[in-house]
Formats: sequence, structure tokens, C-alpha cells
Amino acid sequence: MDYLLIYLLLGCFSGFVAGLFGIGGGMVIVPILIFSFKAQHIHPSIITHLAIGTSLACIIVTSLSAVWAQHKRGAVLWPVVKKMAFGLFAGSIVGAQIAHLIPARQLEIIIGLFALLTAAQMFSGWKGKLGHVPLPQSTGLSVAGSGIGAASAIFGIGGGTFTVPYLTLHGVAMTQAVASASACGLPIALGGAVGFMWTGWHDINLPKEAWGFVHLPAFIGISITSLFLAKLGVKMAHQLPAATLKKLFAGLLVVVGVHFIVG
Repeated sequence: MDYLLIYLLLGCFSGFVAGLFGIGGGMVIVPILIFSFKAQHIHPSIITHLAIGTSLACIIVTSLSAVWAQHKRGAVLWPVVKKMAFGLFAGSIVGAQIAHLIPARQLEIIIGLFALLTAAQMFSGWKGKLGHVPLPQSTGLSVAGSGIGAASAIFGIGGGTFTVPYLTLHGVAMTQAVASASACGLPIALGGAVGFMWTGWHDINLPKEAWGFVHLPAFIGISITSLFLAKLGVKMAHQLPAATLKKLFAGLLVVVGVHFIVG
């Protein structure tokens, strides 16, 4: 099997998803990488960590492309992103360390349940009391960023799954929430990738083409094609009605949630 072709195609899909939904593509990358690594007979004890670390490294590239496209459209709430950035970065480094302590199967079930819960909220349009509460100030946003960063790094995602609902629950328009989530994905991916490379650097079961828990061929293949498709996803995000975008986002979360729960 030509695994490089799989990585190139995965980059196309994850880049488009990242631009369209602001989720970094990690919820697509991680399960497919796990399947690919199993087929390559990589040691079972590191497959999940290798997939998560590689996903975060890929999101660095995807985020750069998506953020630039969103910035040119003036959709990113930069004051909010800047206040969350340090918390996102620091939290993702901590999350990479925590990931070692949680069994892979439990991680899958947790992220699956969260994805379904978020999808239910997006489908229903329920905002609860937060819908009338403005975004917190610097300290509150930094604390929220720390939690989002840690959880995102554990699951190998760019944080949009957490950041988009967090912002929309505080009354931010869906288009701006998606754009800002793309920007928030960059510090998460940077901190998480560094954390996973560090924790996995001396693992004796690593394949020779890996830097810690980052698989270089997968990283390169996915990054090459995701750069171009992220721009198309951003374009589609600004052409679709907000209600349609919410339903598409929720539908993606249902698929991912069921996949992780069922295994």
C-alpha cells in the first residue's frame, strides 16, 4: 500500500475541513493515522500517541494557511485570540504530558462523548445562560485557553471543537468563531507538537522516521496538500449560511463521536 498517497489525500480532506469548520482537521487525521500506523505494524503501545503528536504537527501548517485566509477576510477576533494564546500554548504542553497517563481507549470514549454533546448543542441551537454573558476579560480568557489547550493536545485536535462552542456560547457569530478558532489552533498545535516530541523522544518502540511522537512522512505528506485545501474551506465557510454551517459542523461531530465510542 502506498502510504504517502494516503497522507496526501488525508491532507486534502483535513485542510478543507480545517478551513470550513475551524477545527484544525485533527478529528479526521487522528483516526485515519491510527488505521495507517496499524497497517504498517508500528508497535501498538505508541500508535495512539504517534497519531496525536503527528496530528498536532500537521495542524501547525494547516492553521497557518487557514488563519491567513481568514485574516484577509477580517473575520478573526484578534484581541480575543491574543488574550487566549498563552493559555492555549501552555495548556497544550501540559496536555501532552497528561496524555501519557490516560489509556487510549478511555481517551477515545471521552472525546466521542464530548463530540456528541457538542453536536447536540449545535443542532438544537441551545445557548443556555452563557448566551447572554459577554466574553470574560484577559484572565478569564487565558484560563479558558489553558483548559482548551490541554484538552486539545490530549486528543490531537486544533481546539476548534472546544473553541467554537465556547465562543458561540458567549454570543460570538459563527463565522467569527470559526475564524478565531483557526487562529487559536496555532498555539495549541505548537505547544502540543513540542510536548509530544519531547515525551516520545527516547521511546524504544519508535520507527526510525519519527521525531518523538511525530511521524515525519505523515507530517510532510499531510502538510503539503492541506495548505491548498484550507483556503478552499475558508472560502466555502464565508459562502454558506450560518445555520447551514452549524448543521454541517454538528454532523461532522456526530460521525467522529460515534467512531470514537464504537472504536
